[in-house]
Amino acid sequence: MLDLTPAEAEYLEKARNFAIENVAPHAQKWEDERRMPIETLRAAAKEGLAGIEVPESMGGGGGRFRLRIRIAEEVARHCFAFSFSLINHMSLAKKISQDAPAEIAKRYLPEMLAGEAIGCTALTEPDAGSDFAAITTLARKVSGGWILNGEKAWITNAAHADLMFLYAQTDPPAGWRGVAGFLIDAREDGVTRVPPFQIMGGHAIGVGGFKLEDHFVPDDRLISLPGDGFKAAMGGVNQARAHVSAMCCGMTDAAVELAADYTSNRAAFGGHISDFQGIRWRLADARTDVEAARLLTEQATRVIEDKGNAELPAAHAKKFSARMADRHLKECMQAMGAAGLRREYSLGRQIACARIANYVDGTTEIQNERIARALFARKK
Repeated sequence: MLDLTPAEAEYLEKARNFAIENVAPHAQKWEDERRMPIETLRAAAKEGLAGIEVPESMGGGGGRFRLRIRIAEEVARHCFAFSFSLINHMSLAKKISQDAPAEIAKRYLPEMLAGEAIGCTALTEPDAGSDFAAITTLARKVSGGWILNGEKAWITNAAHADLMFLYAQTDPPAGWRGVAGFLIDAREDGVTRVPPFQIMGGHAIGVGGFKLEDHFVPDDRLISLPGDGFKAAMGGVNQARAHVSAMCCGMTDAAVELAADYTSNRAAFGGHISDFQGIRWRLADARTDVEAARLLTEQATRVIEDKGNAELPAAHAKKFSARMADRHLKECMQAMGAAGLRREYSLGRQIACARIANYVDGTTEIQNERIARALFARKK
């Protein structure tokens, strides 16, 4: 278990209580309404959960990356999609506090920490996902700034986001070396919000997109220079994969607990369902895999905190955890029989989110490619 300082432990407890009181009772309703709960995300920010990695001198909590990981897991016990939304908002707040010029941070950070402006990261495009170097959103240099044109898709929080860290190509012939990162204010002219996507589940994630048409961005909102943008994106993706891994641990562990409680109380054949070895071992296997997934998540987290190369640790963690959640959430539902289908339980909603986990921040197949590339490189 990733250890925390006393101050970080207080933040984790605050997040745990917030999730129990404000997420768990409403998660199914959000899904029924197929919407992103902007009011709850704003409430989380007002509780101080938006700035846990922002320095205290800038109004944040000054916590480490591991705190964000622990919070991601805790909130995902109740709703993976809301946890993903919250983490994405946190990530931009940290980015601004860490990389933006002082005047830009002073302008935008307070409203993010107060939940008055919601953040997102705009990387994926309709025709460019894991092949990040293939993005076509173009940034053209003009006097005093840049003109951006293009479209972004599959963006978490896009349904309500006001601010985005957007990756654009400044020099197409240069490939990845031309990619830069800009802070975009979606409330300005030239930015159009695409209606939220209707997907099979996890609507609290608020996924959608944006179109940029001759949108002007001043020079002081170029946060990652051409070439550095690609490196920043890869570092951000590794962190995101660790988040997803932690969230899979949270929702799967909660499902195991639910199934264990239900089968321990469901009478059958003169005893309880939990008396049958087939049920007991199925849930025991699930618990073992959750523990293994946590260890992989912790390994990736430590490498990220140490500023090492986290590509492989993050790939291992996300691949294993997403597959683990996919498998064991269904096993937990099976252990509960037809009762597992009932909307009063979270299993169906979380099974849809396990599918999401296998796609976001690089598919499971992409993780395999990263791992295989490193494996076979040693053979040459």
